[in-house]
Amino acid sequence: MLIIDGSYGEGGGQILRTSVALSVITGKPVKIINIRANRPNPGLRPQHMHGILALKELSAAKVKGAQVGSTLLEFYPGRARPRHIRVPIKTAGSITLILQALLPAMAFIGGSFEITGGTDVPWSPPVDYLRHVTLFALEKMGLRAEIEIKRRGHYPKGGGLVVGRVEPWEERKPLVALEWRHIELFGGISHATNLPEHVASRQAKAARERLSEFYDVPINIYEEVSRSFGPGSGIVVWAETDVLRLSGDALGKRGKPAEAVGREAADELLEQLTSRAAVDRFLGDQLIPFLAFVGGEIKVAEITNHLVTNVWVVEQFLGKIFEVEGEVGEPGRVRVVRKAEL
Repeated sequence: MLIIDGSYGEGGGQILRTSVALSVITGKPVKIINIRANRPNPGLRPQHMHGILALKELSAAKVKGAQVGSTLLEFYPGRARPRHIRVPIKTAGSITLILQALLPAMAFIGGSFEITGGTDVPWSPPVDYLRHVTLFALEKMGLRAEIEIKRRGHYPKGGGLVVGRVEPWEERKPLVALEWRHIELFGGISHATNLPEHVASRQAKAARERLSEFYDVPINIYEEVSRSFGPGSGIVVWAETDVLRLSGDALGKRGKPAEAVGREAADELLEQLTSRAAVDRFLGDQLIPFLAFVGGEIKVAEITNHLVTNVWVVEQFLGKIFEVEGEVGEPGRVRVVRKAEL
């Protein structure tokens, strides 16, 4: 049985998500020790439990230690087959973090999902980022998946609803995404839930004005107003380049002007563009489990601890796969030196 030290590197829930996904993909049982050992509240949290149970259902796995607070987990994958997976997060737990575990495994199996929880919450990518940036990159690699937001969910009430499906990944295409040469357009989604319509408009206007200070290209930011369990707002903006999409995002909160939210998202995107790297700092670590199976090379706007940790986890399962050039906190490159085979 493979043993993964959950305190390695970034030492958070990502080690758990990637390890259990790779266990399903490879069929290798895994024991994860020291789960989130360096965090103020060590061990499994409820949102990690939901990800594990989703992968358990997908692969008919046997699991030991799947309790809140547990610092040790054993996962024995069974025979995986396409299924419809329902994940009922009762809080504003991040839907995208569940999908970061589910998507790599489902890529090799196929299936559909229905997840309730938080669509736009702190400390995790918004679902719009996954829909418009992550899936855009995965499609270049030959993977076809759909994500639809049926209802927004914000902290603290949650209640968001996301549905989608993943086609089995049959034609795997190498990804070479180094530097972008030109920006074709800026896109985005500015949303306001249980709030006045002008909140979404002001966020979008501020982002539009900020981006137009630096680039003379079309800017199309869609404004969405909706109802859900509680109030919240946010904006995701992206640059569609000749290679991939790079993005910035921001969340609204009480007392924070809508204009500040829009500018924050635009400034984050502008920062991602400065190195001309084709892959933004958030997408880099998300691509690692997929890149291992297709080959290629990417240049990232920033090598993050998440990326380095994900490389380490993948190589525990698959052997030497990647070569990483650059320091954490700086732009860098990730090259596949040996493509993984199943």
